[in-house]
Amino acid sequence: MRLSAMTDRPEPRLATDLSVRVFGMGTDGHAFSQNARARNISQQGALLSGLEHPLAVGDVIGVQYDSRKARFRVVWVIDAGAIQKLQVGIEMMDGQQSPWRAELEAVAASPAQKAGGGQEHRKFVRYKIRLPIELQQEHSRGPAMKTNATDISGRGCYVETFLPLPKGTIVNISFWAENENIHSSAVVRASDPGVGMGIEFVGLDEATQVRIQSVLEKMNPSVSGLSGLPRKS
Repeated sequence: MRLSAMTDRPEPRLATDLSVRVFGMGTDGHAFSQNARARNISQQGALLSGLEHPLAVGDVIGVQYDSRKARFRVVWVIDAGAIQKLQVGIEMMDGQQSPWRAELEAVAASPAQKAGGGQEHRKFVRYKIRLPIELQQEHSRGPAMKTNATDISGRGCYVETFLPLPKGTIVNISFWAENENIHSSAVVRASDPGVGMGIEFVGLDEATQVRIQSVLEKMNPSVSGLSGLPRKS
């Protein structure tokens, strides 16, 4: 794994799975434009994954979400291998407006956020922890798929697989959280061919979700401040 740079970002981030368009000039001198995923977002930056074109710290790229665009500076780069490809941390350039500003404001203004003092989305932030998991389509009699979750929270995870299931597919999922074997029904919420899929746990009660989240925090306390930055492994 190649770590090009890393900075501390105390700004709270929201765990997401947004489809964005990234464009600019790669370090190879060629212009590019491709789809990618924004996994964690804030008003000033994001974590992007699935990039195929070489980038370096300091490069300036454009990011489009829906019809909104902004220019960002690359602040760190990780070569995450064939499945995840490049992951980059980006910081918005001065004078730009966040493409996902409306989404962040909607979360901040939601009744759950107000009732919880703005902490609800932080309780279930996904952590960059690699966990073996098994999943099987509902009513399937075939063997379970054995793979890995590359980031996970008490409410869901992202699973790496070259052949993700279609959005809306119901699955049964199983994994170990410390000494507890977790079983839950789940729904595929995002499907990225050749990369993986985002899965929401729908069979766990609130108490179990909170308990899992607490275990994850102990397993990887370095990101408990929601920096959204991966660690060098």
